[in-house]
Amino acid sequence: MQSSCFSHPLSRTLISAAVASTFALAAVNASADLSSRYVDNDGDMVADVPTDESQWVDPNTLVFAYTPVEDPAVYADVWAGFLDHLSEATGKRVQFFPVQSNAAQQEALRAGRLHVAGFNTGGVPVAVNCGGFRPFAIMASEDGSYGYEMEIITYPGSGIESVEDLQGRQLAFTSETSNSGFRAPSALLRSEYGLEAGDDFETAFSGSHDNSILGVVNKDYDAAAIANSVGTRMISRGVVNEGDYDIIYTSETFPTTAYGVAHNLKPELAQQIQDAFFSYDWEGSALEAEFANSGEAQFIPITYAEHWSVIRTIADANGVTYDCD
Repeated sequence: MQSSCFSHPLSRTLISAAVASTFALAAVNASADLSSRYVDNDGDMVADVPTDESQWVDPNTLVFAYTPVEDPAVYADVWAGFLDHLSEATGKRVQFFPVQSNAAQQEALRAGRLHVAGFNTGGVPVAVNCGGFRPFAIMASEDGSYGYEMEIITYPGSGIESVEDLQGRQLAFTSETSNSGFRAPSALLRSEYGLEAGDDFETAFSGSHDNSILGVVNKDYDAAAIANSVGTRMISRGVVNEGDYDIIYTSETFPTTAYGVAHNLKPELAQQIQDAFFSYDWEGSALEAEFANSGEAQFIPITYAEHWSVIRTIADANGVTYDCD
């Protein structure tokens, strides 16, 4: 893959100066917008664990779902070893739930059918506010760095060499809850380039990052906004090859998938689950094999209030609100 001169320098911790100027009017520490189903008495922006023990959930089988960015069948195998570890740590049966869409994963959480999950970056605020999700971990490299970049890609020979060339062409997004697949590029194109979806370029929604990538490679879409971590993994598995698509824009670094639990799990069980993430041995595992090419080698602690601040700012810049009730 080639990155043009329009790509931005990468940063692990700060949003780029250009995008920062766009979001300056949006409060970085946006106030929580929790559904009325939940309370946040401790002010950490996520749903509190119920004080009434009768509301705690202690299922015989824990249901786990990974964000549906790629083929669910592939990821059932990737997560199998970790789920065995989780089963041993909790004494519970653990079932992998192969969700087909972000909406299906969100609804499963909200309906109480999902206990442990990894939600995509843009979906985390929805899960927190509307489903009572309590995120606590993220994948990171050995030195503790983490994250991914949003890229706008096109196929070689498309005639699109810069972001400005998207005028009058088609750009594929993934879903409206995706950070890199919709919200971040929408804000970027509007603020930095004066390009408005539907007016200046046509749009399509592919449903997932892998669909967007394959759509560009097969010339179904002129261009697409993707998470580059997904592209890296697809290349490592031979699904696509280096040079199958060109990169015309690379963003600042964003946090990647957040892992957490439903807010109403029995506290002892929730703690066992959290401990299982941080005690998992990656060496020689299927997780290591799958995620090593994008740098991940461990789980590290995160908080929604701190680590999702930039994502909430992007959502504010797009006028996103949560009508959870």
